[in-house]
Amino acid sequence: MIRIDHIGIAVKNMEESNELFRKLLGEQHYKVETVESEHVATSFFRIGESKIELLEANHPESAIAKFIEKRGEGIHHIAFEVDDIHAEIQRLESEGFIPLNREPKRGADNKLVAFLHPKSSNGVLVELCQSV
Repeated sequence: MIRIDHIGIAVKNMEESNELFRKLLGEQHYKVETVESEHVATSFFRIGESKIELLEANHPESAIAKFIEKRGEGIHHIAFEVDDIHAEIQRLESEGFIPLNREPKRGADNKLVAFLHPKSSNGVLVELCQSV
């Protein structure tokens, strides 16, 4: 089963963005977390069964810092939760998608994550995630 887990949004200022999304969604974020391996701070908001993940760079060389420098703030990726991330990476690669990492790694929200290159998915960075 595949479902939308979250939409990742790159932001310059987490504090200001948390307040903006609190006003927009009418609720506070429920979790703040740092992912050292990706050099980002994250903040999560629930929307029904899905989530919004705000991502703020905490290092100038992080992927989020580079994304904001090139494109500005905005939608960074869409994440799909899968039951078996290893099998899904293999299936999608056999369908012509280009994995950015064939071996899942630890991500935010206690998930294993892997990404698909945007050039193989109509310009959209796709994250696959599996609860651990």
